[in-house]
Amino acid sequence: MEFAAHDEGMTIACKYVGGPFRPPHCNGGITMGLGRILVVDDEEQVRKVVRMTLTRAGYDVVEAEDGEKGIAAIRSGDNPLMLDAIICDIRMPKVNGIEAIAYFRSQFPSVPVIVLTAYPDPEGAAALLKRGVMAYLVKPVDPEKLTATVNKAVKEHVLFKDQFIV
Repeated sequence: MEFAAHDEGMTIACKYVGGPFRPPHCNGGITMGLGRILVVDDEEQVRKVVRMTLTRAGYDVVEAEDGEKGIAAIRSGDNPLMLDAIICDIRMPKVNGIEAIAYFRSQFPSVPVIVLTAYPDPEGAAALLKRGVMAYLVKPVDPEKLTATVNKAVKEHVLFKDQFIV
């Protein structure tokens, strides 16, 4: 199946290959997912399940095993504002989730942050939600709930023109 977009004399064509069809987003002839999600969690198995769930839903997933690597990933070569959401654990070595979330919220306030933790803490959840965290999920999370939460976050994600770094 092929998909073509026309805009002011330009035609961008994308070719769809395999799997259940989801209309692709096209950018310069490259087929992209529904959005890019950064998953920060020290448990490899959790990252794998989240990656598989979100990849099946049509998202591109970037993984980091702790807050330090999550911060490094968001600051690396790609434009950091190309992230559509961040999923972050709380209890991790090196830079913990609270510190990483504080960094993400201060440097990239338009990118929604979703907490995914195995240690629910109602007071901690309330404090994080007051600081701008979009959702607080508890492991193990139902794949449909995770996907619905990410879908909502991506839909609400707004990039502000003055946040682009030239």
